[in-house]
Amino acid sequence: MNKLTPLKPVPTLIAVAITLIIWFLIPVPEGVNPNAWHLLALFVGTIAAIIGKALPIGGVSIVAISLVAVTGVTNPESTKGAIADALSGFSNDLIWLIGISIMVSMSLNKTGLGARIGYYVISLFGKKTLGIAYSLAIAETILAPVTPSNTARGGGIIHPIMRSISDSFGSKAEDGTAGKIGRYLSLVNYNINPITSAMFITATAPNPLIVSLIISETSQENELTWGMWAIAAFVPAIVSLILMPLVIYLMYKPEITSTPDAPNFAKERLQQLGPVSLPEKITLGVFGLLLLLWAGVPAMIFGPAYSVNATTAAFIGLSVLLATGVINWDDVLKNKGAWDTVVWFSALVMMASFLGKLGLIKWMSLTVGATIDGLGISWVWGMLILVLIYVYSHYFFASTTAHITAMYAAFFSAGLALGAPPMLLALTLAFSSSLMMSLTHYGTGTAPIIFGSGYATLAEWWKTGFVMSVVNLAIWFFIGSVWWKFLGYW
Repeated sequence: MNKLTPLKPVPTLIAVAITLIIWFLIPVPEGVNPNAWHLLALFVGTIAAIIGKALPIGGVSIVAISLVAVTGVTNPESTKGAIADALSGFSNDLIWLIGISIMVSMSLNKTGLGARIGYYVISLFGKKTLGIAYSLAIAETILAPVTPSNTARGGGIIHPIMRSISDSFGSKAEDGTAGKIGRYLSLVNYNINPITSAMFITATAPNPLIVSLIISETSQENELTWGMWAIAAFVPAIVSLILMPLVIYLMYKPEITSTPDAPNFAKERLQQLGPVSLPEKITLGVFGLLLLLWAGVPAMIFGPAYSVNATTAAFIGLSVLLATGVINWDDVLKNKGAWDTVVWFSALVMMASFLGKLGLIKWMSLTVGATIDGLGISWVWGMLILVLIYVYSHYFFASTTAHITAMYAAFFSAGLALGAPPMLLALTLAFSSSLMMSLTHYGTGTAPIIFGSGYATLAEWWKTGFVMSVVNLAIWFFIGSVWWKFLGYW
């Protein structure tokens, strides 16, 4: 071993210091279980280590699992019980839903189906620059339900297509021609991502975490199924996807507004891909099957006895892809992103879950709720304040998962304490958890990929992100709440 990659000293020292200060120096508040307070110390230290990138998030999570087990904060009477608690997150079916779905989505890149979908849509609607923008949005929306990695979807599939289109019009980042079309398309390319991530439980990894947190803070009756989430998101998402390219067009109008050659360019790329292959057809069939199962279509047609659990459906899809050879076991083993997600997801869900079980989330929510309630305002304004603080605190996070894990449960409980309708509050915070990705060039994994291509300056990126955050929040808060009322969700 020629080179070691240990913990980074500065972020590690900061994380350890925060943990020790909370554990030893800050008195346990009245009414709080000491074990809950000590678990909070470990939890906050873990989030600090993730934000500071002391180790990759999976490595930090392994350390966190070890600390929870060795300190016995969840089960001080039994070392066996403590390790069982520390590993309990791995039994959460939602964690495996995302992990297996990431493995399934490998087939999009391996078979070329993802690129084919993108170029096909552009061949239909790409005669205008706005048409290309909407084509990218349509393509990513098609891919979103079966691509739990929003980074792979927006940065790995859609971004190369966007760059090839820009290059074909002589718009490059490095020679000062980004204003022709590249800047506009790159900003659209990125701002599609937060919207599509909000549309489906399986569109980004942290969404199932939100589903778990909602259940833990209320009851099983408030579980959001895949279909309920998708239906709730449909109307505000469509409005956002229609308005977003127009808003950015008004902000940074491209020099090239007519692109009559784009459809021909896309057709040429499709010709290079050749006819639809058997692996692509199998992949398309598997994705169709998954959408039917996730949407609960068999249960709707044949009755509840034919309902298929969402995670079970994902395993069925992966089994078909393995059995047909579209992907092989080596592909699965080499998918670091999937296994990494299972590990860090399990650790964070475990810690968040026990913070709730030990009563700390309830105490925090009552404290925050009492503070806002002391302002003498209605639950509507109180809920709006909570949502705005929740969203714009994302400027301080480089990980959507860390942000959601740190704040969602407490803010959800605080809103409930103010009297906000549970499902209205849950949906607003859930969808905001994806929409807040638009703010910065480090807010989610997709951001540094697209920003790094250099088409937009930092000022242009942040300005666009802030404007789109305001537009999206207005759409989802007002139109969304009316739509959810119509659906009877609150």
